[in-house]
Amino acid sequence: MDGRREEGRASAPGAPQPESAGTPWVEAPPGAPRVEYRIEDLAHHSGATVRTIRAYQDRGLLPRPERRGRSNVYGDAHLARLRQIADLLDRGYTLASIKELLEAWDAGRGLGGVLGLVAEVDGPWTDEKADRITRAELEAAFGGTPDAAAVADAVALGVLEPLPDTDDEFLVPSPQELAVAAELHAAGVPLSAISGHLRELRGQVEHIAARFLEFTNEHVFARYLGNRPPSEADAAEAASLIRRLRPLAQKSVDAELARAMRLFATRNLRRHLAAEEPPRQRAELQYVALPASTMDAVQALVGQENVAAFITAAAERELHGRTLDALAASRGDSGIVEQKPPST
Repeated sequence: MDGRREEGRASAPGAPQPESAGTPWVEAPPGAPRVEYRIEDLAHHSGATVRTIRAYQDRGLLPRPERRGRSNVYGDAHLARLRQIADLLDRGYTLASIKELLEAWDAGRGLGGVLGLVAEVDGPWTDEKADRITRAELEAAFGGTPDAAAVADAVALGVLEPLPDTDDEFLVPSPQELAVAAELHAAGVPLSAISGHLRELRGQVEHIAARFLEFTNEHVFARYLGNRPPSEADAAEAASLIRRLRPLAQKSVDAELARAMRLFATRNLRRHLAAEEPPRQRAELQYVALPASTMDAVQALVGQENVAAFITAAAERELHGRTLDALAASRGDSGIVEQKPPST
């Protein structure tokens, strides 16, 4: 049972030779003895764990074994399928994508178009190349002061990616994004504010991307990807469309961002230039007689050193409260709140 013949590694589906890949089921030559495996043997020869093999069966990625008495028997076809799955995982495909690919293959469809479509979607959507940066270079770019919390935040955001076997170097997926952060920090923006802004910006951009995808799915891709899995011709046409439409998303966002930035920057500048000179604060102090019992109560509450600040804050809060009450009371029948409280 543990013995096995020399198996050739089954060719996983790949874009360069999809049509010659044939069927994933590897049959033994005529007259050759059939090789059978227990699940432990299959795990040993494939490199997968027993638990992984069972999980693949549950997800429909691997056919069920042949039941023989009280034993489950696997063959070379199962070994070939496990090796194909491993190859596709190494290429970055998800298990869901692998299942669709293998279902198409089992149905006798060519995979050139499907793999081309997957590669087009999974591939980089930018011409920017990742780079590396040492911890010393990182500190120099951000003022020369080590900041472990900021580095941890950058790693959590994916701006930096730790490299295996070293604590002194990071992968930078987007050097451009890191350079923007360095420029903002040099202009006086705290690192924590930069991280918070990036989180907010990322959420807004992901919303834009989702809406753009919904738009193109509805008006462009529905006719090509309506069938699961798509035909060879439909998948190839969809991949070609992605190559043509991908730059359009970036151009649309760039144009709208430039328009909005000009609009709001101009509006903001005009507001500042037209602003009246703020009223000057009276610097002198004035003294107010308060009952001794009131002073004693405040001192007991906040301490002698905080009495003046507490009374000032309480008076200002009362003034603000009355202003809000006046604004609420001035609401007319039209439902519009006046901008100034009524004069008293």
